[in-house]
Amino acid sequence: MADRTSSTITVKAGKAGIMAVIADLEAYPKWASGIREITVEETGPDGRPSRARLTFDGGPFSDTVGLRYTWEDDDRAAWELVEGGSVVTGLHGSYTLDERDGATEVTYELAVDVRIPLIGMVKRKGEKRIIDTALKGLKRHMEN
Repeated sequence: MADRTSSTITVKAGKAGIMAVIADLEAYPKWASGIREITVEETGPDGRPSRARLTFDGGPFSDTVGLRYTWEDDDRAAWELVEGGSVVTGLHGSYTLDERDGATEVTYELAVDVRIPLIGMVKRKGEKRIIDTALKGLKRHMEN
């Protein structure tokens, strides 16, 4: 899972507020299309989720997976697959926040492996669609 897809968007909000939204996993279905449900199973000492169960509708397929989260203050949130689903066999992702002049650059990186063989270009296109949808949803949620 060496290849990752990434994209960046600028959000007119401070990184602490953005990270609070990112850390509120159970609210994702309200602003991140394709995510049907997230259930937090464990939290860390900082109160942020450390393990969660994610159910998504990803176009031609749906799946439920277990994820482990790590947090670096309000600078970065990362997750990795700890329990594969029926389709997803590998998943690593992160949000990195960089605040500048009253706005924050949010970079989302994602790498997904699935049981179905996919050409690299098709896989990256799917990852790009997931990333862009999530970033636009986050921006809309924060700025409206």
